[in-house]
Order: sequence, then structure tokens, then C-alpha cells
Amino acid sequence: MNTICDNIRKIQTGIPESVILVAVSKTKPAEDILTAYQCGHRHFGENKVQELVQKYEVLPKDIHWHMIGHLQRNKVKYIVPFVYLIHGVDNLKLLKEIDKQAAKNQRVINILLQIKIAREETKYGMDEKTLQDILHLYRQNEFKNIRIKGLMGMATFTDDTKQISSEFAYLQGLYSVYKKEFTGFEYLSMGMSGDYQIALKNGSNMIRIGSAIFGERTYL
Repeated sequence: MNTICDNIRKIQTGIPESVILVAVSKTKPAEDILTAYQCGHRHFGENKVQELVQKYEVLPKDIHWHMIGHLQRNKVKYIVPFVYLIHGVDNLKLLKEIDKQAAKNQRVINILLQIKIAREETKYGMDEKTLQDILHLYRQNEFKNIRIKGLMGMATFTDDTKQISSEFAYLQGLYSVYKKEFTGFEYLSMGMSGDYQIALKNGSNMIRIGSAIFGERTYL
């Protein structure tokens, strides 16, 4: 049996059907993604624009590509023609650039707003005040070519499960508040290989799993 396919099936049988499993394929070869694709999987996540574009060019075009890494404004134009969902939108300038490039490509781009829930300084994300400001502009229809689909967050890298659960619960609370107002809010993206079970208990409906599917990451 194929290990990648077995790993995907094992994870999917242990999560609710409503949860979207994003197979994080960063640093992995296109052949591994194709293997997962041939097992029926369609959602894949990349964290570097150049790698994402290269894989898009050689792999089937019905793949749903998720940009899950930190996105620089000057690289938005390369992924806007095809990206399915951008997870890590953490500031207004980036949002405006995605809107501008989406208009040029006559597309409406689905995005998630990334909230900083971790205590680590290295983790990206906006605070609650910035979230409120951006959603105020969204209400005013400031972004014609963007559709905000929900929130995303990364918990602190720690063995303290209570802390992780607390961080996820905070994000779930924000999501619940704004989901009542914005009908387009569908996704709460939180949880990776090491903490997705905790994320699911706190309401996540989109998890990003890499090493538990493809094995440990290959550092280039």
C-alpha cells in the first residue's frame, strides 16, 4: 500500500467529514503531490511562492492550492492567477495588494485573516484591533476582488497543551463572533501535525498537515 495515501486515509477517518484537510507539501517533490492527488486528494498547501508556482505549472489544474506561508506584497502577482485560498493575510497593505492584483486578473480571491494567537515573536498575525479595522472596511465594500472566508492562526510551539488549547479557543471565539455577521465566513484554519487534535476540539474546520502525511520535511 502507498504510505502517503495510507496516511491521508488515516487522518481523514479520524476527523469529521466537514473538516478540510490541507496536505502541506512544502519542500516535497511534485511526484509526492501527484501520488496524493491520484488517491483523490485535492487540497495542498505551500509556504513559498516560487515553489508554489513551479508545482502549479507541472501538476493537474484542478488542485486547490493554499498559500499558507507569510506572503510578501511583491510576490502576490505570481499566485493570484490560480491560488484557491490565501491563509496568511496579516495586514491591510497586503490585503490591498491582493485586491489590486485580483482585479487585474479578473478574479475574486478567497483569503483568511491571520490572527496572532501565539506568544512567540516569530509568529505572524494581526491583533484584534487591526482585525476590527479591516472588517470595518470590508463592510464598506472597500475590497471589490477579495472574499474573506474566515480566520487562521498558529499556536505557540510548546508541549503545554493547556496553553495551545487556550490560544485556539481565543481564535474560535473571534471566529464565532464574526461568523454571525459575515455569511461568507466558512473556515477556521488552525491545527498542524502536532496539535490538530487540540484544534479540532476548539472548533477548527481546516487543518494543515505536512509531516504526518509526507514524512519529515526536507530542508533545501
